[in-house]
Amino acid sequence: MEQTLYERLGGKPGIKALVDDVLEAHMVNPAISARFLPYRERPDDLNDAKAQLCAFFGAGSGGPEPYSGRDMVTAHRGMNISTSEYMAAIDDIMSVLAAHEVDETTRKDVLMIGYSLKGDITNQ
Repeated sequence: MEQTLYERLGGKPGIKALVDDVLEAHMVNPAISARFLPYRERPDDLNDAKAQLCAFFGAGSGGPEPYSGRDMVTAHRGMNISTSEYMAAIDDIMSVLAAHEVDETTRKDVLMIGYSLKGDITNQ
């Protein structure tokens, strides 16, 4: 029986580790760090963002976590995220997946999900 994307990402602990590292990568990426660095000074907001992202990725990858957060359009409305910023975020995600030695098929699956969300996130 084939594993779900959730299982291939390491379940809840694997997704948490990925989210931690992705947010850290965003904070040092010059193309998008300005959007993420303020979280360093607001640890409660950072922890909330991490929890929401873990739930979003968990639910979206076939895990049992419920996601009760906002949809992508609502969550990103007014942020005016450019395509280049979006691609910088996707690059960070892909780099983190590779650093965690996530297999190529799983990385491609995550990439396809990322691309499917682009229109809901950019230019809102």
